Amino acid sequence: MEAQNPHHKTTQNPSQTPLNLPFPFYLIEKVKENLIFRSKWAELNGAMGDLGTYIPIVLALTLAKDLNLGTTLIFTGIYNVVTGMIFGVPMPVQPMKSIAAVAISNPNFGIPEIMAAGICTAGVLFVLGVTQLMEIVYKIIPLSVVRGIQLSQGLSFAMAAVNYIRKQQDFAKSKAGDDRHWLGLDGLLLAIICACFITIINGAGEEKEPIDCEYGCNLGEEERPRVKRRLSVISSLPSAFIIFLLGVIFSFIRKPKVVKGFKFGPSSMEIVKISRHSWKEGFIKGTIPQLPLSILNSVIAVCKLSLDLFPRKKFSPTSISVSVGLMNLVGCWFGAIPCCHGAGGLAGQYKFGGRSGGCVALLGAAKLVIGLVLGSSIVRVLDQFPVGVLGVLLLFAGIELAMASRDMNSKEESFVMLLCTAVSLVGSGASLGFLCGMAAHLLLKLRVLDKPQAFCRVWMQRNGGN
Repeated sequence: MEAQNPHHKTTQNPSQTPLNLPFPFYLIEKVKENLIFRSKWAELNGAMGDLGTYIPIVLALTLAKDLNLGTTLIFTGIYNVVTGMIFGVPMPVQPMKSIAAVAISNPNFGIPEIMAAGICTAGVLFVLGVTQLMEIVYKIIPLSVVRGIQLSQGLSFAMAAVNYIRKQQDFAKSKAGDDRHWLGLDGLLLAIICACFITIINGAGEEKEPIDCEYGCNLGEEERPRVKRRLSVISSLPSAFIIFLLGVIFSFIRKPKVVKGFKFGPSSMEIVKISRHSWKEGFIKGTIPQLPLSILNSVIAVCKLSLDLFPRKKFSPTSISVSVGLMNLVGCWFGAIPCCHGAGGLAGQYKFGGRSGGCVALLGAAKLVIGLVLGSSIVRVLDQFPVGVLGVLLLFAGIELAMASRDMNSKEESFVMLLCTAVSLVGSGASLGFLCGMAAHLLLKLRVLDKPQAFCRVWMQRNGGN
């Protein structure tokens, strides 16, 4: 297999699927095109890029609320496979974080309330999608505000990751404990070694070869080809997959008896009974805080980021919104965790080499197999998985998402972005950060309106006039 650097932005080839094929055959060819691996090891590595977010939330809800982990694995596996087939990029499937946070912190917010919140959120997103109102929202929100949301989410992931690395975690209570010990199979030293390993293999995710930038400017002409070959070999290693596999091995070493707790076969699946009180609690405490985050980060930010990473793969806000709606309008009735797409997961999977729908389809197939073979008993392994290792994966995913905001070239755009980020990070949430960013954007526009000639000149420049 030819070595390939998974961190370069690859130019997607235009669709080669003949348009004159009958629809069923055209659909089959399109799915095959969307699932094709750009590089086998890179796609496998990219599939691990979202686990730093997925595992802690799912594990926390399983331990604290008795979430049906087997059912969640089966449905999220199906979601992964289908989204890979439809979108053709590593479109992530992540738990709805705001709903999960409310459930973990509120003892009276149980499984019926969680599923009610997910169904209500999905219903609103589905309606916004099919009526194409999401397209209007997408066009109205300026890029600087979207970048502010992405930066705040990326930094939030990175700070949570550092907390995972430094502190022992009690996911069932969503609390951090004492400082992590330096040594041990979940020690601080192990996390640092994993972080150094990923940095050496993956680098900073350069858009150009390091030897062509400031770090390699002193290399002679004879040294450059040799360094290029070495970097090509190093970058082809599946760093995230190696680290995840190491974490699984350490899980069995830490508690060998987990094997005895395995129960073969899928978990029992049944429709969740949701009372009128659960619908009310789920909507007020779960849906209302989740909606702004889902609209901004799961739809708008995903569309913007996918356009940055995959210029030839353009997704409409309508398709993303409908996709999130359909997933939960089916799965939540059977007790699967409420899910959405997320810019952080997309950035993480891209960071580690994911370039096609085959990346998430591979992850989905693995979830399906585990869910069908071991069901909820796999929680014993996840409970022993080194949390510091998960923190390392989440750290690099968060940094990759935050780096998407580096294209703000003017002071006005940077001002709006940083204001939105600052408000979002102080505990106010993405919704208040969004409102402050929009207000700042409009106020800056009003300053220009006091100077009609300047306003007209700026408008003409942005629209191709002279």
